[in-house]
Amino acid sequence: MNNILIVEDEEDILDMLADVVNKWGHLPIVARDGKDALEKINEVPIDLVLSDIRMPNMDGLTFLERVKKVNPNLAVILITGYPTVDSAVRSMKDGAFDYLTKPVNFDELKVKVDRGLERNRLSKSISLLRGINWSLIISVPIWLLLGIFLARMLR
Repeated sequence: MNNILIVEDEEDILDMLADVVNKWGHLPIVARDGKDALEKINEVPIDLVLSDIRMPNMDGLTFLERVKKVNPNLAVILITGYPTVDSAVRSMKDGAFDYLTKPVNFDELKVKVDRGLERNRLSKSISLLRGINWSLIISVPIWLLLGIFLARMLR
């Protein structure tokens, strides 16, 4: 089960997205603005974010910038009812995983959520493999020294 943070100031849309995410087998974590969402990111491990762009206190684009400073690999899908070319270009340039317009097509959203979660999983796997590679590289000289030491001891 993945933790999906939903950031939306409109209560009806927030509830609808949370229900859909729950039906897909994920745990929806809800926030009503960007400030609340940043607090949740610091409290709970988040696997993916769905965020509105137009919100009080902190808009979705500012929220995206702050999220990327905290966790650059976190997939953020931005949703807006007021699409403009400028907001789409800025969101993708600032690191959004994807950009959707309201009303949201849930089939399209599911595909994008699944792709974002898969990218997140692959990113974690790559980090793990890099760590294993470094531990192997570091341990080779130790094993060589141990082998030389044992060879001299057995003579």
